[in-house]
Order: sequence, then C-alpha cells, then structure tokens
Amino acid sequence: MTGGSLLGCDDPLVPAYDVVLLDLDGVVYLGDEAIPYAAESLAEVRSRGGAVHFVTNNAARRADTVAERLRGFGVAAEPDEVTTSAQGAGALLAERWPAGSLILVIGSDALAAEIADAGLVPTRTADDKPVAVVQGYGREVGWEQLAEATVAVRAGATWVATNLDSTLPSPRGPLPGNGSIVAAVAHATGRRPDAVVGKPEPALFEQAARRRHADRPLVVGDRLDTDIEGGNRAGMASLLVMTGVTTAAELLAAPPELRPSYLAADLRGLLVPHEIPSYEGGVVGCGGWSVRRANGEWRLAGNGDEVTALRALCVAYWSEAGRVVGADTAATDVLTGLGLS
Repeated sequence: MTGGSLLGCDDPLVPAYDVVLLDLDGVVYLGDEAIPYAAESLAEVRSRGGAVHFVTNNAARRADTVAERLRGFGVAAEPDEVTTSAQGAGALLAERWPAGSLILVIGSDALAAEIADAGLVPTRTADDKPVAVVQGYGREVGWEQLAEATVAVRAGATWVATNLDSTLPSPRGPLPGNGSIVAAVAHATGRRPDAVVGKPEPALFEQAARRRHADRPLVVGDRLDTDIEGGNRAGMASLLVMTGVTTAAELLAAPPELRPSYLAADLRGLLVPHEIPSYEGGVVGCGGWSVRRANGEWRLAGNGDEVTALRALCVAYWSEAGRVVGADTAATDVLTGLGLS
C-alpha cells in the first residue's frame, strides 16, 4: 500500500506517469455541469502523449453511454477507455457462477445489461430464486427493489455491491449514494455484502491499468475514501483534486491510508511540476508559505496559491497533530478560502 506523505515531481505529472486513471463525478464533471479546465487539461494530456482512462463506481451507465456523456462535456473518450463498477460486477459474478445463472439486479437497466453480457440471466424478482443479488446505484431504486433484495438476501443469495459510496457529489451538495441504499438492505437483513467491486477495492484500477498496458499509473480523484484509498491499496500514486467532495479540513485529518501522493486545485495539476514541501527545524515551507509550531499550535504565514498553502499544511498536520491558527491577515484569508477558518 502506498500513501502517507506527499511526493514531489520535478517534471509535470504527465508524462511522468504513463496513464491517468480518472474518476468522473467531482473530477471531470459535477452532476450535469462540466468542471472548469477539465476538458482543456485532458486534451493537453493527450497532446503530450499521455493515456487517459476513466474509472467510475457509478453502475447506472454503460461504457458507451459514459463515453458519449464525456464527449458532451468536450472530453474526448471512447467506450474502451471506460471501466465501470457494473462491468466489474458482471465479471466477478461470471467467475463465481456458471453461465445462465439467475442474478437479481437492484439498480439500473445498464447494470442488468452488463450482467447479461457476462453470460448470466438478470431478473427483477426474488421469486425466481436467484443465486446472487447485485446492487448498484440507480435513480429508479426504491422500496419495491429493496424489498426484492431483502427477500433474496435473507434466503441466502450471494450479495454483491458495485460500490459502497455513501454519497455522490452534486451542485446541490452530497446526495445519497449506493452505499446508503445498500445500508437499508443491510439493516433489514442483518447481513453485509459478500463482495464489493468498486473503489476503494483495487480491482477496477488494476483492470484499467491492464487494459492500458500501463506500468506507472496515476489515480486521479476527488474522494479520499474511494479514489485515494483505492489507489493506495492498488500500490498506485494518486492525485487529489479539490473540485469534488473532499474539504481541506478532511484532507488534513486524513489517516495515512487516505492520503494522496499529490494535491491540485483541478486537473491542471496534471500538467505542472509538484514541489514537495520542506520540513526543517519544525518549519514547513512550500512556495511562498511557511507553517511553524508555536505555543503548541501550527501557524501559517505567507502568500500565494491556496493549494500550495494546503500542501504545506498537510505536511505539518501529518507530521504531528495540531491546530491551525492564522498568524496574520493573509493567512486568515487563505484559511477562509480553504474552509478552515
């Protein structure tokens, strides 16, 4: 497992890494809105010879639909550049059960189609005595589907969840994700899923890297508990972008297994070098910022890019638990901008 401290890179991350494995919602788009600089940054990644692959926990869309949606945001994408948790679930179930086995699908028609493509037979009713239940996010999931899942799980069917994301990002703020819906079945049955396919499990990242024949993949995401932890568990370097659900305060409080290798405001961070903060004599320095220990507190001073300030704060916080206090007006303004004041 990687993770635990920030890395430095004297050259831009692309082409230092041979494929960029990107999360989607919160990284490339947010709901139905494109994230600023995403399309331009990924076009520049490709122009520099970098490979791009999209890895999503969302099981509600098939790869061709995901690629078409990305193109609608101005991002070049082909279906074979997309790996979804629905694909992963189909592959896992096909390994465990013979062709023609009945699988109860809780989720979208796209998930059901992936199960069929894997040689299995999707059903929507527990009365068919399915050997397994696969549960993925879908806006259409409601009480009736959850009731069928409950009956099948209580009858002993193998239970596979595409992912356990408790929330998904939106312009209105975090909304219930598949993990929240899985929790309803878990509460009703007293069981937990027998297997989880999506991030932070490493399988999707490993599958995507194999498809790109990559030796040095870089995971890019906005969530610590899925993208970053999954990259760490897969032994891959990771870049956290601050365009999705993770706040600066959550990043500073992250345990080693949830810490990224690199940090950027958005996908432009793929195209620039990354300075590693210095840490000498109890003082962390990065760019125009310094963080020092005084009277039992970390004090931030300086000026410049806010994410550079956050990079320095990460090194300070991860080296020793502390509380950040603005030492001057400039520092207080930065903390406010980072949501730390």
